[in-house]
Amino acid sequence: MEFLNNLDPVLRIFWYIAIPTSGIFIIQTILTFIGADATDGIDADFDADFDGDNAPFQFFSFRNLINFLLGFSWTGISFFNQIENTTYLYSLSILVGIFFVFLFFIVIKQITKLAEDNTFKITNTINKTAEVYTPIPEKKSGKGKVLVSVNGAYHELDAMTENEKISSGSTVKITKIINQNILIVESI
Repeated sequence: MEFLNNLDPVLRIFWYIAIPTSGIFIIQTILTFIGADATDGIDADFDADFDGDNAPFQFFSFRNLINFLLGFSWTGISFFNQIENTTYLYSLSILVGIFFVFLFFIVIKQITKLAEDNTFKITNTINKTAEVYTPIPEKKSGKGKVLVSVNGAYHELDAMTENEKISSGSTVKITKIINQNILIVESI
């Protein structure tokens, strides 16, 4: 760290922030990729009512502090020789630091979309249309089968009707579920 002693004091400040911040960022990144980092960071020291109890992103967190300082310090180092006015240099560094926090927010928002629960629930079939696969006998006298699309996947499910027989290839509407696994359908 001898080279820091010969630098301009403003540049030295940027380097003193950049070196430990970069190290912490690398450690955070490694921990994130191996799955050891389960949270967004350290909780804030205050209570506030944000829209949601389990918000995936906390504005005041250790990770966001590191992201801000990373953008701030490396921008200051990168543009130190191009921008002679320190006020402009600090302003640009602050803006880039804020941009890093915003960019991290966008990335986290996209990642949380991957965590959607797309498991099949038979209750999601109510009021959907389906195609009769195996003919359905009349007035609950037996079961047939229908193909229904839920969350982009087709499911073959048992079905009955309260009306007349429904032949293969017909389109039906699912109205009820009985015994937690049999659909009641009607012709459309």
